[in-house]
Amino acid sequence: MKKYNIPFSPPDISENEINLVAETLRSGWITTGPKTKLLESKIANWIGTPKCVCLGSQTACAETSLRILGIGQGDEVITTAYTYTATASVVYHVGAKLVLVDCQPDSLEMDYDALENAITDKTKAVIPVDLAGIPCDYNKIYQIVESKKALFSPSNEIQEKMGRIAVVSDAAHALGGVWQGKMVGNIADFTNFSFHAVKNFTTAEGGAMTWRTIPGVSDEDIYKKAQLISLHGQSKDALAKTTVGAWEYDIVDTLYKCNMTDVAAAIGLAQFERYPDMLKRRKEIIETYDEALKPIGVEVLNHYTENHISSGHLYITRIPGVSDSQRREIIIKMAEEGIACNVHYKPLPMHTAYINKGFDIKDFPNAYAHYENEITLPLHTKLTNEEVKYVADTFSKIVKEYIKNV
Repeated sequence: MKKYNIPFSPPDISENEINLVAETLRSGWITTGPKTKLLESKIANWIGTPKCVCLGSQTACAETSLRILGIGQGDEVITTAYTYTATASVVYHVGAKLVLVDCQPDSLEMDYDALENAITDKTKAVIPVDLAGIPCDYNKIYQIVESKKALFSPSNEIQEKMGRIAVVSDAAHALGGVWQGKMVGNIADFTNFSFHAVKNFTTAEGGAMTWRTIPGVSDEDIYKKAQLISLHGQSKDALAKTTVGAWEYDIVDTLYKCNMTDVAAAIGLAQFERYPDMLKRRKEIIETYDEALKPIGVEVLNHYTENHISSGHLYITRIPGVSDSQRREIIIKMAEEGIACNVHYKPLPMHTAYINKGFDIKDFPNAYAHYENEITLPLHTKLTNEEVKYVADTFSKIVKEYIKNV
């Protein structure tokens, strides 16, 4: 019998990426330069936004969004307890107060009623999470922030121009997702993508920030502000300084260093050409898993509906009635069969850092209930059809014993 060794989420790197990185290394320009600018342009054009900024991570992009919005000390930002720390840690980075809400009983999206109830006159932003690549209900989110406009108190010019709480999407998983005919990245006020090694689209490390035009605010000014934040507050980047006689620059603020390099952007440019086919392949794998697992009672997410198209980043399952200890047994049994599984996510209030900040998982019963019996299967474009079938068959066989005994 064939022995399988199926990793959870290896990067899909072809000779195209390798060749373009080699070309970049030979070019003599390896930090932020023409390839980074080209990747920004391609992403913005594809998504339909006025601009795009590529930085060193989604975390850097998210923090940059909050800083551009002027969010800081005395402000509150609301997000979901069911997410990775990067969604929430940026709120602390800018000095604001983090407010967590539970997810829904039957969905990993945040509880929108809880969101509405959590808004105060100090709330400056809400961070919805497009978990697994599935867009949130942005109609509902915008209805809520519009309904709370009377509470909103702007503290800088951009907040005044917006006139309401900002929607700053954590779309780390969702590049290529579509919601009601609009691309993710052109729905929220600011959207932040991850290009980490385990993501659908990778630059090894990296991310991108896009935004919708804010009436009365220059898109070019937002872009320049992001550049300043990412490059020490320096008025010229290294590329601009290569112009004859253009050595001089100014430091306009004491800021940060989180730019994307051209070496990383080269990986992204090659990935960009392949990405439509990669998204199609993810859909094929999801459909195969769905066909095998739905009939036996495994609960899965709806990645493709009339309302939205997912990027197909994670294949999240729930085994009804299974305990935490049984979930762990299943993951070990899958590993013994050569299949690496994962869990997405251990809710934030279960982690030491958030416990120390006063959060208690008992206040988020839905998040815990989702976590307790969740298992994420391998979903990546390095999987062969044979491997996909093996994962589905093996998981079905193991899980049936637990569902039968529930």
